[in-house]
Amino acid sequence: MSEKLIVSWEEYNNIVEKLAISIEESKYQPTLLVGIMRGAAPMIDVLSRLFKLKCAYLAVESYSGKGVEDDQGDIVFSREMSSITNVAGRILLCDDLSDTGITLNKSIGWLENYKPIKGKIEDIKTATLWKKKKSTFEPDYCAVRLTDNPWIVQPFEHYEEITIEDIKKKHNK
Repeated sequence: MSEKLIVSWEEYNNIVEKLAISIEESKYQPTLLVGIMRGAAPMIDVLSRLFKLKCAYLAVESYSGKGVEDDQGDIVFSREMSSITNVAGRILLCDDLSDTGITLNKSIGWLENYKPIKGKIEDIKTATLWKKKKSTFEPDYCAVRLTDNPWIVQPFEHYEEITIEDIKKKHNK
C-alpha cells in the first residue's frame, strides 16, 4: 500500500478555500456545480455556498472494499444525476482528487451525453482539491498538486472504520 496523507478538518477547509480563490480569480463563472460522489460532497457544499450556485451530484464508483486503496476498479455511473432539471450552461465538475484521471475523463463524457442537458452545455471545467503525480488528467482548477501518490485520508473517512454501535457507546446510549 502507498503512503498515507492524513488531512485534518482545518487543512481540508483551507484547501477548499484555496480552490475557491483560484476559481474566483480566474473569472470563470459556472452556472452549475456537479460533484462526483462521494468524495466531492463536502467540498461542493462549501463551493455552492460561496458561489451561490445550484449543485448536482453524480454517483460514480471506482474503489470499494477493504485493502483496495491502490487498485482502481471498473467505473460505474448512476443512471441519473440528482438535483437537476434542464439546467446546464457552464458546468464546474468537482471531485476531491485526480488520482489516475480516469473518473474525471469518463465523467465529462457521461455529462456530455446525459439526455436532460445534452446540447445545453456551454462548457465543462474541472476542479479538484488534489492531483496525484500519476494522474494523466489535468484539472482546470487544483488546490494541491502532489509530487507523489499517497492514499489521502480525509477528515470524515474515519466513519468508514466505525459502526453506529461504536457511536452509541461513545455517547453512552
